[in-house]
Amino acid sequence: MSNDLFARMRGHVLDALRAVVPDLPDDVAQKAEVTPARELAHGDMATNAALVAAKAARQAPAKLAQSILAHLRTLPDVLETQAAGPGFVNIRLRPAALRNVLPVILRAGEAYGDSAAGNGLRVNVEYVSANPTGPMHIGHCRGAVVGDALANLLGKAGYDVTKEYYINDAGAQVTALAWAAYWRYLQAIGTRLDEKTFADEVPGGLQYGGEYLIPIGERLAAEYGATLASPDLGIAAPEAWIDTVRDFTIAAMMQSVRDDLRLLGVTQDVFVSERTLVRDGAVDAAIERLSDNGLVYQGVLEPPKGKTPEDWEPREQLLFRSTRFGDDVDRPLRKSDGSNTYFANDIAYHADKIGRGFPLLIDVWGADHGGYVPRMKAAVQAVSGGTAALEIVLCQIVHVLRGGQPVRMSKRAGSFVTLRDLIDEVGPGTVRFTMLTRKADAQMEFDLEAAVAQTRDNPVFYVQYAHARCRSVLRAAAEMFGVDAVSDAALADVTLDSLEAEPEMAVIRRLVAWPRSVEAAALAREPHRIAFFLYDLAGDFHMLWNRGKDDSTLRFLQADRPAETRARLALVAAVAVVIRSGLAVMGVEPVEEMR
Repeated sequence: MSNDLFARMRGHVLDALRAVVPDLPDDVAQKAEVTPARELAHGDMATNAALVAAKAARQAPAKLAQSILAHLRTLPDVLETQAAGPGFVNIRLRPAALRNVLPVILRAGEAYGDSAAGNGLRVNVEYVSANPTGPMHIGHCRGAVVGDALANLLGKAGYDVTKEYYINDAGAQVTALAWAAYWRYLQAIGTRLDEKTFADEVPGGLQYGGEYLIPIGERLAAEYGATLASPDLGIAAPEAWIDTVRDFTIAAMMQSVRDDLRLLGVTQDVFVSERTLVRDGAVDAAIERLSDNGLVYQGVLEPPKGKTPEDWEPREQLLFRSTRFGDDVDRPLRKSDGSNTYFANDIAYHADKIGRGFPLLIDVWGADHGGYVPRMKAAVQAVSGGTAALEIVLCQIVHVLRGGQPVRMSKRAGSFVTLRDLIDEVGPGTVRFTMLTRKADAQMEFDLEAAVAQTRDNPVFYVQYAHARCRSVLRAAAEMFGVDAVSDAALADVTLDSLEAEPEMAVIRRLVAWPRSVEAAALAREPHRIAFFLYDLAGDFHMLWNRGKDDSTLRFLQADRPAETRARLALVAAVAVVIRSGLAVMGVEPVEEMR
């Protein structure tokens, strides 16, 4: 039996529809939903089934609603039903049906809320994928948290998820990085060459000057001594050393990236190298596939209106017919000098993911890449023949504040706040939870003082405090009844009839909605909904706690009322389980007590 009361009720609603429409179309059935009622006065649940199925049933929505009402009224869990609006049906459940979810939660543990919505569909979630040219910074942090939480959420909702990082280790940026690392190497071996003279010899100038490259220069010196700077291997002959320095530096920077992400609790399953794809001919193969399908041609693009993009050239280029797939203009695949565009490499990378058996690709990007979305979706549709889908989650910028004022930049990085700085300041759990308190595409301010404040206005504290309170009650109960008597397994068997006060039922209703909330958040690709749910659950629990201060009959522990106490302990334990389940999706460790 499903642990989702909403899913079970939806099954009953579909049974009612099929009694009227035996051959109910699948697309109609999928649109029929059972959701929490907007207001308690309306009931516990509501369904739009009569509205979405009226055409298939060839009945007015109001008439079909009456058929659904009649069927639902026969169910033992349903207390009453009521038609509402043009085809909606409100459902109120018997309190016992709601209370019966508590033992389900306690037996399932953190698996409560697991869903089969994804039906085992393989999905590749690619996130962070920062150029390995500097330390992880606050901009990367949001994408890392959103991507990781989304992958966790999809896994809980029944998808087969692979977490992936794309290493952008080809092109001019990593060449510039190699030159910068070489300069730090020259410093490490004691060269007398001054920085300006060296920078004048560097194609495009010395672009990366942060102190984070000093240790890499020292490690190069330890590994190679002065051999990379001998007379015939100096800056005048970079072809003799640049591959060695670039490979060494990229490896060191990627280790730093992995270390920083690990501190944040992010560990990806797969790392894919752009340079390896290019070297192995993946780009040429992708272009050939497009060409075989008549989607590539030589042409000259019209100059774009407004700001001219970097990949536009007023000469003949190899172009992809992306306008066939909804893009506004065709896109260059190769420049006039024959080199690949970044877009061509990205097509090859996504073709590689498709070739590894992923019908669903989800990329988490910074919002500044929003203009890149239509062409990339067009490319995925083209290279997959329409068999794969690409979804993009855009993350807006984060402003770091302290007491409302912008935070001073990091000395180590040279120009930005690093991820490690942020973690050292407030801790990984606080970073992750805070990053999920806003929708990904909304700009946010991360105030360091507010993130550690012990107030209701701080969602991190508010949710963790609710869990700590639950654990405190259970520890006290263990002293009263014994540890075995207050285990989740033991509490799953207690009598729950005494749980009838409205503050208690409010908490139970919230717990009932957890599986539905997981599924809805996963289908919407919005992990921030989990943070919102936990905050609301914490609010319901804190309210019940405070009511117990004013009304002794609502206190959790009452030595002279053991049956009622055990019932309330079951409720408390279930709250703790669901909070842990939600925090696990967010990648945040629950706390046992607040200090």
